[in-house]
Amino acid sequence: MDLIDRIMELSRCGYFCSQILAILLLETLGEENRGLVKAMEGLNGGVGFSGGCCGCMTGGACIISYLTGKGGDTETDHPEHKSAMGEFTEWFTEEMMIEHGGVECRDITKGNPAKRVELCPQIIADTYMKCMEILSEKGLV
Repeated sequence: MDLIDRIMELSRCGYFCSQILAILLLETLGEENRGLVKAMEGLNGGVGFSGGCCGCMTGGACIISYLTGKGGDTETDHPEHKSAMGEFTEWFTEEMMIEHGGVECRDITKGNPAKRVELCPQIIADTYMKCMEILSEKGLV
């Protein structure tokens, strides 16, 4: 099954952008983490479906942080955390500004929820592939 087909399958199960990114990462890692998938729901549709910052941008940042962020009192961020985050957010902002005029869900969908079906699967796929590229280049996946 290719990436777009898997994204569409997850979408038909009722998942949206951020949750799909989390599920894809967990599948890649061979892990399960229902708590992460549930928590990512709050980022869907531009943070709680408010139309704010695209769930792929926030979700992508979260899946990078899942592997690079500080996880406990005695831990520190992975040395590549800030550079990975910077590379991802710069890429995402540039891509969305060029293609859609902004990084907010409302910019991308032009306020039309039906546009999610048309645009979001490819944005999710591109975001996931970019996150994996960044993490792979840094030796983290």
